Parts: sequence; C-alpha cells; structure tokens
Amino acid sequence: MPLPSLTTGQILIQTKAAALNHLDLFVIRGLPGAKPPLPHILGSDGAGKVARLAEDVDGFKVGDRVMLNPSLWCGQCEQCAAGEESLCDNFQIVGEHLPGTFAEYFAVPHQNLCKIPKGIGYKEAAGFSLVNLTSWRLLMTRAKLQKGESILIHGIGGGVATAALGIAKLAGANPIIVTSSSDSKLQSALDLGADYCLNYNSTDLIKKVSLLTAGRGVDVIVDCVGSATWLQSLKMAAKGGKIVTCGATTGPNPETEIRLIFWKQLSILGSTMGTSEEYRKVVSHLSEGALVPVISSVFQLDQGRKALHYLSNNQQFGKVILDIP
Repeated sequence: MPLPSLTTGQILIQTKAAALNHLDLFVIRGLPGAKPPLPHILGSDGAGKVARLAEDVDGFKVGDRVMLNPSLWCGQCEQCAAGEESLCDNFQIVGEHLPGTFAEYFAVPHQNLCKIPKGIGYKEAAGFSLVNLTSWRLLMTRAKLQKGESILIHGIGGGVATAALGIAKLAGANPIIVTSSSDSKLQSALDLGADYCLNYNSTDLIKKVSLLTAGRGVDVIVDCVGSATWLQSLKMAAKGGKIVTCGATTGPNPETEIRLIFWKQLSILGSTMGTSEEYRKVVSHLSEGALVPVISSVFQLDQGRKALHYLSNNQQFGKVILDIP
C-alpha cells in the first residue's frame, strides 16, 4: 500500500503498536452499510510517533508520541454542535469505514490524537482507547453508574468487558459480578478486583445472582454478548435497573421478553464509542494510573492473521496487540 497522503488538518503517524478489536472481525465478515474499498487496512486502535504534519496543524511536532481516538465526526451537524460527536450524522470509525492502523503508517485528523502520558508504553497506549472510551460512555454517561450500585458484566476477558471492570472499580460499584465460560478468565477477573466470578456453563446464573443480591437483582448489567445472554439479563436486572449494550458478539436478534421490561421498569441503553470530552477524561485516568489497559498477547505485524484467529477463538483476556517494528 502507498504511504498515506495528508489532507488539511491531518497528521501522519509512524505506527509502533496497534490493537485488535472484535470490530475487526465484524469488518472482515461484512457489516451492513460498511463496504470499504479493497484492499482495506484494518485496525481501530494505534499508537506511534508523529512523522509528518499538514501545514495547518498546531500543537504537535515531529517525534511526539501519540495515541489514537478512532472516532471520526464532521464537526458541523447538530449533534457535533451539542458536543455529542459519537451521534454525528456522518460518524465513522478508523479501520471500519477508512484505512486503519495495521500498517507501518496511518494518517488521521489532528483532533483524533493525544500525547501518550509519561510512563505509558506504545503497547499500553495502543490497547487503551477504543474499549475504555466505549466502556466509559457506556457506564458513566449512559448508565450513570453510582458508587454502591451493583453491576454484572457478561463475557469477561473481552476488551470492553475487561475495561468495564476497571471503570466499575473506579466508580465504586459494589458488588461487581462477572461471567465467563473460562475458569482461568474468571480467576484473572478476580485478581483485578471482581467480587463474584460465575462460570455460566456450570452455574445457574439467574438463581445464583438472585442469591447474591438477596433476590433484588442487579442495578446495571453490561450485555455486549447479545443473543446468548439477553433474556438472562432481563431476568437478572433489578426493578428500575439498567441494561447497557454496545455490541452483540453472539448475534443481534436475541429472544426477549417485553413484559419484563415494562413490569420491572427497565431502561435499555445503547451506546457507541464516545465524545472527545469523554476521551480526554479516560486518558486523564490512564495518566493517573487509575485505569490500566490489560494486555493479553502480543503478535508481530506479519502475524496479524494468527492474531485475528486468536481473537476469533476468544482466547484472550484483555487486549491483543500487534507490535509494529
């Protein structure tokens, strides 16, 4: 592929590390409305050094270490004017709609970059942005998670779920319940501060959660799994509870029960990525050491196919990183 050319307001980044997301698998398999021209470069998460700047760019210089907010917005529509860039009429994501970060160089608008905090390496910076931005908006903006509220996170080990665990700890949620089919992933979650770790293959989740919450149910449920867990989530939610979702890794058309939604007065909240202000907030927590990216495995760029298979087989706990020499 040719070296990316710069347009107004853009910066060329020499990539040092990139990170995989389930979004990359969805792009490979085909997403409705997203048909990038082939060949297409995947990758929504990346970090590296500034290699070149467009003439109109200020605030950065060649050699700066930077990390990427992969959200792209127009800055002109009603939603952007209200500071809600993730609801932009022309919202796009690097690596989905436009060429991504799985390459030696990538080019993005300067407003999509921030300097990597001191003490944070390229791999950590690359694995941080998409899942923490998504989880922050999901929990703090949409669900308005409060200290002392109970939370259940499905599918621990995935990037968003693992980031959500860190944010739930930061917010003071109690108890924090996580689910997985892997005992090793549940042990890792326990080590990170989860209060209860439930294997859904060997546990009746609905009954166990009822016992853990004295029959009350859970205040906030993070369900980005979809078809396999949705009905369980409706049953486990407390009266007046919230179910938040930003994805559906097992399918988008689950069995449901509308009567549970109105009888328990549940709130079903969707979320996608986040705003530029939310991104600055999560990066500040990275800088303070309050949010730490969890890295599962590191592959070289020429092992990208192997890395995608690793992610597809759900072998990871946390982020899968591509090291780009």
